[in-house]
Amino acid sequence: MREYKMRRGEYLEERIPDMEATVEDYFGPISGTESYNDTELFVVEDPDNPVFEYVTVGTVPYDGKKDKLALDIEERPAEEVIAEGHVEAAEEAVTIKNDFLEEATGRDAKARRDSMKRSVEDDPDAPDDVA
Repeated sequence: MREYKMRRGEYLEERIPDMEATVEDYFGPISGTESYNDTELFVVEDPDNPVFEYVTVGTVPYDGKKDKLALDIEERPAEEVIAEGHVEAAEEAVTIKNDFLEEATGRDAKARRDSMKRSVEDDPDAPDDVA
């Protein structure tokens, strides 16, 4: 499960006031919920895009901090999807994921990558490179 933070000065509930409807628009009908960090996330067991096998998504609240978006997408192997003739669906899957994340966080793919790199670099528990 990967958690995404919002752009500075923005809040998830302002960017996506109706998480359930937004998840259904992007991924398909919600089939249930799953527990994660003391909250319930939406589960889409049969996503609209054939590349996605299973999607778990929702808001993770943190005391004294901004809420984060939690997202986990299980994908089918690319070779299998392409062999079935879903080449366009494979391309669309990347767009769907990036568009959803940009709508939710206000950050494009490059900004999210840069933020993840910074969080790894700033991690005090990460082992230092030892030669």
